Amino acid sequence: MTKIFSRPRSLKAAPFRYCPGCGHSLIHKMIAECIDTLEIRNRVVGIAPVGCAVFAYDYFNFDILEAAHGRPPAVATALKRGMPDTIVFSYQGDGDLAAIGTSEIIHAATRGENLSIFFVNNATFGMTGGQMAPTTIPGQRTTTTPRGRDIKTEGYPLRVSELLASIEGVSFIQRVSLDSYRNLAFAKKAIAKAFRYQMEEKGFSFVEILSPCPTDWGLTPRASLEWIRTVMTKVYPLGVLKDMYKESA
Repeated sequence: MTKIFSRPRSLKAAPFRYCPGCGHSLIHKMIAECIDTLEIRNRVVGIAPVGCAVFAYDYFNFDILEAAHGRPPAVATALKRGMPDTIVFSYQGDGDLAAIGTSEIIHAATRGENLSIFFVNNATFGMTGGQMAPTTIPGQRTTTTPRGRDIKTEGYPLRVSELLASIEGVSFIQRVSLDSYRNLAFAKKAIAKAFRYQMEEKGFSFVEILSPCPTDWGLTPRASLEWIRTVMTKVYPLGVLKDMYKESA
C-alpha cells in the first residue's frame, strides 16, 4: 500500500504539542521538507528563541540552539561567521522578532548577514496569554487591548517586511500565508528559496509567514484561516517585497 503522507527525515517522530489549528506544525513540516530536498540536514543549524518557537528542539531532527528572547539573529551571526559552511536559520515569532528583537533583526539585515530568517506572524504574543504584539491589527482584541487596539494609544502595527525591504543589505523578502493549499505551496517555495540563497551566498533572506492562533484569537481553526484571508492580509499583503536576484533565481 502506497504511503500518502510521510514524515520528513528532518523531523523527529514526536507528536506536536501545539494548540489545535496552530500554524507552527505546518511550518515545521515545510522547513523539514525543504531541508531534506536540498540535502543539507547534516550541515543545518536552527536558532529558536523564547515563545512558542522555543519547542523547535523537540521536533527538528538536527541541531537547534536556544537563544535569549529576541537574540537569534545575533547568535545566528556568530555561528555563521565562525562556521561559514553551516546553513543557519532563525525561527522566530512576532512577539520575539518584532518586539524585544527589533534591533537584532534590523542590524543583521543592515550587515547583510548570509542567513535565512523565518518570521511567524500571528499578530499576538501566543505563549504568554495573547497580549498585544507589535503586529496586532488595529481593532484587534487581545488580553491587553480588550476593546481592540486603538492607534491613538497603542499606535500602528509594525510591518517588519516592509521595514526590512528598505535596507540595502537584504537580498530576499517574501510574505506568505498558511490560509489555503495554494498559499501553502507559495510558502514552501519561499522557504526553499531562503535556504538556497544562503547556500549560494546571496545574503540576508527573510520569509514572513502569516499564521493562525485560534486559541488566543478566540476563533475556531477554520474561522482563523478565514480571518487571515479577509482581515490580516489587508494589513499585511502577500507577495515578494524584495528579490535582488530575481532574474537569476
